[in-house]
Amino acid sequence: MEEKKSGVEKVRVGTVISGKLNKTVMVSVERLVKHSTYGKYVKKRVKYMAHDEKAECKEGDKVKIVETRPLSRLKRWRVSQILAKA
Repeated sequence: MEEKKSGVEKVRVGTVISGKLNKTVMVSVERLVKHSTYGKYVKKRVKYMAHDEKAECKEGDKVKIVETRPLSRLKRWRVSQILAKA
């Protein structure tokens, strides 16, 4: 399912934490951010709902997601490829 490209797409790499929904997976994306006062690196996590057309993602899979048009109330991302199976 290729969509028309308009400029630069946002791309994230994360881990599937839930695959129980129909054609939808929850993806957790982690990043390291330096604390402004103490200078220590802190892990920040964000959860995205991503569209998985063929429903082939399972929990623990490492996936690449790209931003797309709104597909539902909470889904604005789709799974572009599975990088590693769990």
